[in-house]
Amino acid sequence: MKIAILTSHVIQYQAPLFRKFAVMPGIDLTVYFCWDFGAKKMFDPEFGCAIEWDIILTEGYRHLFPKNFSLKPGPSFLGQINLGIIPALWKGKYDAVIVYGWNSLTNWLAFATAFLRRTPVLLHGENPMNQESLKSGRKRAVKKIILGMLFRRVSGFLYIGEENRKFYEYYGVPKKKLFFVPYAVENDRYIEVAKTFVGKKPELKKKLGVLPDHPLVLFVGKLIGKKRPLDLLQAYELLITHYSLPITPSLLFVGDGELRQTLEAYAQDHGLKNVRFAGFKNQSELPECYAVADVFVLPSGIGETWGLVVNEAMCFGLPVVVSDIVGCGSDLVHRNENGFIFRLGNIDELAECIRKLVESRERVENFGKRSKEIIAHYSHEKDIEGIKEALDLIFNDIVVLRE
Repeated sequence: MKIAILTSHVIQYQAPLFRKFAVMPGIDLTVYFCWDFGAKKMFDPEFGCAIEWDIILTEGYRHLFPKNFSLKPGPSFLGQINLGIIPALWKGKYDAVIVYGWNSLTNWLAFATAFLRRTPVLLHGENPMNQESLKSGRKRAVKKIILGMLFRRVSGFLYIGEENRKFYEYYGVPKKKLFFVPYAVENDRYIEVAKTFVGKKPELKKKLGVLPDHPLVLFVGKLIGKKRPLDLLQAYELLITHYSLPITPSLLFVGDGELRQTLEAYAQDHGLKNVRFAGFKNQSELPECYAVADVFVLPSGIGETWGLVVNEAMCFGLPVVVSDIVGCGSDLVHRNENGFIFRLGNIDELAECIRKLVESRERVENFGKRSKEIIAHYSHEKDIEGIKEALDLIFNDIVVLRE
């Protein structure tokens, strides 16, 4: 079966899935990238520095970069204008096309070509309903018209989680067209690497200047407004100044971005001596950051459609705390089992959630074990099962129609 995938750029979370899918029996896969970001060293404006992934992401599957005619290549609608996708899909005689999102001109060129060619389209999006519901009724009404026209022609929808499923249903997608393809990271690799750090947490903490028996709270991500790292820093301040904790926890920020100086200045001005900033860490360096931590927090707001760093943290057996806007909350955070969910921007609630964890070693261990159990159901193997289920249904329907 010939399958084409169209995605915006080279993404560290997608590459392992493409490799696994490419070697499946009976699958002939070609991945088309609209933009070469991630394939080579490039400046990331949100990180505020040039990055180059230290794990090769373009090996193990056939891939092509159709020429991007955009004057300003990027994630915007006109940042990806790959006219070559039209002949590629028309002449390729693919049995199905998997398209990631609908937010670029190239995506719409792919839709039009596939529909004219009568090639089934599977759509993979991230949009969570809990964020969609915050938009104006007028905006949603317009989207219902535009997305309604598109969605009626799509053969199947690969939803990443509960909020994403609710989004599709809100915009009229019938349940029979919905297939669960969970948002996942390379679980096997992270879990194997985690094993190499067993028993080394005291040593890792010592390297950071943290006492071995002191709990460490971790944030991983870009230090930008959307991620709301200042919320976490203020909650940490509240935690150590207003609660009587048996042991003072430490806080580690891993990542870089425009808010780093603001955060560092706040920590210094408020005398927060146990706050550390590790800066940007590459893919091979991140495991040590998860291994040294005891609790993981992602306080993000609108725009955090999932939060794959939560998946990574759970692979390392960490309890997790997220805001009620983070897209993965409904799926990955089971309240009072492996973590907590707080109302976005509520510093008191966030501090209380962290307190419940850092004051109890037993709770951290039990929640961490539950995290590992939950994340096992969000894997690339499950993704492939969902994609195969969608393809099987589509082609069974085609056979029935032809008969």
